[in-house]
Amino acid sequence: MNIKQTLTVVLISAVTSTAAMFGYDSFIRKPNAIQEYNGKLPASYAGFYDSNNNVPGQPVDFQPASQAGVPAVVHITTTIGSSQANNNLPKTRKSPFSDFFGDDFFEDFFGGPQMRSMPQRASGSGVIISEDGYIVTNNHVIEEADEIKVTLNNKKQYKAKLVGTDPSSDLALIKIEEKGLNFLLYGNSDNIKVGQWVLAVGYPLNLETTVTAGIVSAKARTLGLNQRKSNSPIESFIQTDAAVNQGNSGGALISTNGELVGIVSAIASPTGAYAGYSYAIPVNIVKKIINDLLQYGTVQRAYLGISYLPENAPEAEKTKLNYKEGQGVLVMDVAKDGAMSSTGIQTGDYITKINGVKVANGSEMVEQIAGYKPGDKITVHYNRAGKEASTSITLRNKSGSYEIVKNTVSDKLGATLQTLDSKKSKEYGVKGGVVVTKINSGLIDEQTRMRDGFVILKANGTEVKTIEEFNSAITKPSKRILLEGFYPGYEGVYQYTIEAAE
Repeated sequence: MNIKQTLTVVLISAVTSTAAMFGYDSFIRKPNAIQEYNGKLPASYAGFYDSNNNVPGQPVDFQPASQAGVPAVVHITTTIGSSQANNNLPKTRKSPFSDFFGDDFFEDFFGGPQMRSMPQRASGSGVIISEDGYIVTNNHVIEEADEIKVTLNNKKQYKAKLVGTDPSSDLALIKIEEKGLNFLLYGNSDNIKVGQWVLAVGYPLNLETTVTAGIVSAKARTLGLNQRKSNSPIESFIQTDAAVNQGNSGGALISTNGELVGIVSAIASPTGAYAGYSYAIPVNIVKKIINDLLQYGTVQRAYLGISYLPENAPEAEKTKLNYKEGQGVLVMDVAKDGAMSSTGIQTGDYITKINGVKVANGSEMVEQIAGYKPGDKITVHYNRAGKEASTSITLRNKSGSYEIVKNTVSDKLGATLQTLDSKKSKEYGVKGGVVVTKINSGLIDEQTRMRDGFVILKANGTEVKTIEEFNSAITKPSKRILLEGFYPGYEGVYQYTIEAAE
């Protein structure tokens, strides 16, 4: 984003206490994994349909929609580990676990560095989507959290378990153990129109449940927020002028009939506070991703296998490519092993529809494709030299196959890994290894005392010098995983045994 621009796009998860400041068709045709009710509304439904499933009139009366949203939106607070403050004196330790076993206690008396733990806390919002406690929120609300607490509108509090995350779309799914909860029904974000009234429900600025109203001011906005977390970001935001602030992240954007149409995610602001526009992830993207996390443990990402001209491309590039406004999505290249490689679509074609849904730009196309998984067959309409044509394709995954991607043992470990670079390898006197840069929620956190920075040298007795070698070593059939390695700056080799069986 140009630094001369006065408008800054920011994520809106509020920070409190000591925290630092700052494709639709496939899942419409099939019953939803969470919200399958076979034509009968759930007894705990928070909406306001009448006995004939008709929505009453008065579309600008926000009271019924507010009554639907308020009990189904929760306050989420997280504890984000701890930061260490010290007096910057040099320190040498024999063990990386001295904090746990009392070395610092003696150092306090003998002039060693004074250290204290300062847990960070953050807060945001979430939306209950099932009567048994599944809650959707933003990935950035719960990211790196060691503990997640949920407070309902009735003040009841629960500890939540992280079910899954998807940084590419900035979505996360958590769960609390409770039954009979109020929840919001999914709407259809494809049917949302510019100028339509919507309500934002959340917990801004640590206030109690707050409802604001506005209109949909634009659709399919791309802000570039998720590029920082993913190589394949998904962005097609609903833009509204409903007032939101820090703490609204993960809250609900609902229609006037009380249906969930989006998950509030960001604001556009020069100050970090509300200044006119807010952005929500369309619910049609939300429900596909959430269902994938529930069914497969990871998101099933489908790809067309093309590169296209983004709508924010420089005018000089558009001129060079002879881009024509309003024609559709300009295809710049077709991958040789991609889904479109054998369809006849060529560089210079304009994609106009995905399964009958019009797409005017790349964001709208990405939003539609996000609703499908590898192996799904779709129809793509395109324009070539003014003539309309269509072709059927079978979507593929990132590796170029049609297979469903399964949640691997590596995913279940719950750690961010990185191949040890060659300079560090020489410095440490090893041939290579895999660095545990961040321990998240998973088997490592649940079963071991491993700490960030651990360098894995062996997995199940096999030397590993890269992430690829590590994944290969731990995916061999075994009830246990044995990890061996060291902590830079400390003596000794450490071993961790992890029970990996289901």
